[in-house]
Amino acid sequence: MAEVKQIKTTKISTSTSIKRLLFDHSVPILFIIICLAGIYFSKLPLVFIVNTLLSRITRNSFLVLALVIPVIAGLGLNFGIVIGAMAGQFAIIIVTHLKIADFPGFLMCILFATPIAIIFGFLTAMLLNRTKGQEMISSMIAGFFANGVYQFILLFLVGTLIPLKNPDLVLSRGIGIRNTIDLTTETGLKYSLDNVFEYPLFLFLAGIAAIAIIAVCIDYYFKKKHSAENLDGFKYITRLTVAGAILAVSIGVITSGSLLMTVKLPIATSVLITLLWLFNVLIMKTKLGQDFRTVGHSMDIAKVSGINVDKTRTIAMIISTVFAAWGQVIFLQNIGTLSTYGSHVQIATFSIAAILLGGASVTKATSGQAILGVILFHTLFIVSPKAGNNLFGDAQIGEFFRAFVSYGVIGVALGLHAWNKRMQALRKQLDV
Repeated sequence: MAEVKQIKTTKISTSTSIKRLLFDHSVPILFIIICLAGIYFSKLPLVFIVNTLLSRITRNSFLVLALVIPVIAGLGLNFGIVIGAMAGQFAIIIVTHLKIADFPGFLMCILFATPIAIIFGFLTAMLLNRTKGQEMISSMIAGFFANGVYQFILLFLVGTLIPLKNPDLVLSRGIGIRNTIDLTTETGLKYSLDNVFEYPLFLFLAGIAAIAIIAVCIDYYFKKKHSAENLDGFKYITRLTVAGAILAVSIGVITSGSLLMTVKLPIATSVLITLLWLFNVLIMKTKLGQDFRTVGHSMDIAKVSGINVDKTRTIAMIISTVFAAWGQVIFLQNIGTLSTYGSHVQIATFSIAAILLGGASVTKATSGQAILGVILFHTLFIVSPKAGNNLFGDAQIGEFFRAFVSYGVIGVALGLHAWNKRMQALRKQLDV
């Protein structure tokens, strides 16, 4: 009887774990299905989807990855990255005025943006440390306030207190920066990073997949040799399956002579994104990273443990703001146009919607969720207008859906987070 009881309990726990797994990944699962349906009904050429999606992924991923550390540190979804984006735009205006083009211009933008972003991040952190528990709404309001200061500086101080006499930047009256700054000129920053080095996407994927398969096999061999009992074989099978599928698809594209071979991957941009991913992973293995996690879990426990909570939160916000500034420079060098008073406005909304689509929440986020979210979010942006036109005879339906995805997913994710917290509280009560 005891054995039967034990088996029954195991079955219930397995069922519960599956339900929890589906619940925790409900948002990405839902939008993966919607993306696949959108691709099918849009009937867009695959080469167009892949090329456009790749451009959007490399353009936006850095900004979305800048959101990970504040979430872990308990600062929630950082709407304040718009302030970091403003720092990046200040740097672009300075570099454009100095007429430093191409990759040196990009490096100078990073150099100028960093100290500005550090100051902005510190000031934002001071505000959030005084509004604990309302960080998201506080960072959003801080972004609105900063936008007003940003416009005041560029509309009224440039040309008066700030001497700037550049006809390409300043309005004809001599005061204020132009609404649009063209970055495609000889002294502009268009593709200053993307054009450093490009390589066919599927050749690159084939090489990475082959290396991954070898690495997984070697890791499995040594782990089995030293700890055969605790080895998770399913994890290795999953990794080999994913890497094998990528390798098979890549080889298929290469050997078929498909137009997909014309899709080029900007290596320099991808390297920067990968480095930020590695930074987010490796910093969590340090003392500072553990402090981030402890503060995010409970500020009271962190204080008892001797952690300076305000200092830790300040460091997290400064890191996020600096990365947001760099991300905005990467974003605009790909776009090729700086809308002086508009380029930064929707950065926070779109980035937060993307990371939430990847399965992140207000209290938990990973770099993998950030990249998955970027892929899903921008796939919907590409295919939804055409799918809406094919299904309903009106492309505007797709535009409405894009607006829903941008704003609705934030509300849905926040609602799911509140529900999840409530369910966890009920489970604790039942356990007691």
